Amino acid sequence: MGGDGRVTAVDTAALDALWEQRWAGYSKAPYELRTIKDRWVRFHALPHAKRYPETEAEYRTVLSRHNTILAELVTGDALLVVTSGYSEQPVPRVPARSAPAVAVQPRATYWCSVCMDDEPGLEIYLHLYVDHVAWRPGRLDPLLRKVADDTVANVLLAPPDLSWLYHPYDGGMDVVLPTTAARDALRDRHRAWLSPTAFRG
Repeated sequence: MGGDGRVTAVDTAALDALWEQRWAGYSKAPYELRTIKDRWVRFHALPHAKRYPETEAEYRTVLSRHNTILAELVTGDALLVVTSGYSEQPVPRVPARSAPAVAVQPRATYWCSVCMDDEPGLEIYLHLYVDHVAWRPGRLDPLLRKVADDTVANVLLAPPDLSWLYHPYDGGMDVVLPTTAARDALRDRHRAWLSPTAFRG
């Protein structure tokens, strides 16, 4: 592990193979995690479904909720962090991520691309870039704060074995667990944070 908190580089071919083992048939696009209905739950990042924080107290609430859920999910000392970029090409000709995404994850490696809109002549691709970082509560606060402001979007967090998936977005978080029972347990521990669209069982 490096002094900057980074761990080993990501083998993207192995990551592809692992995704097909764990999540065969499901898109890698973070915004599509909610299609895994039997293991998905959505939480709000702020009370009363408020979308964007406006005060430092509200930012603390957003970050506290993210770090609370992540602390319950992470069992090791490493985490995969996926950030995204966009272009009209199926593979980016140049690094496609925005300056804010690069600022918070500067060493991310290109992983793969997903077609977001396949209308002929109007194709848009989502390009995913992955980094492998050391985990501790608060480690991802700079990234999560940009997500809360909607200056960085389509972020995906996961352990190295991809056993669970976590998509923070402006307004909340989508979480996919390995089993329905694990999803239900997480949901029940944080019922006060549930989105009205979350599975309630």
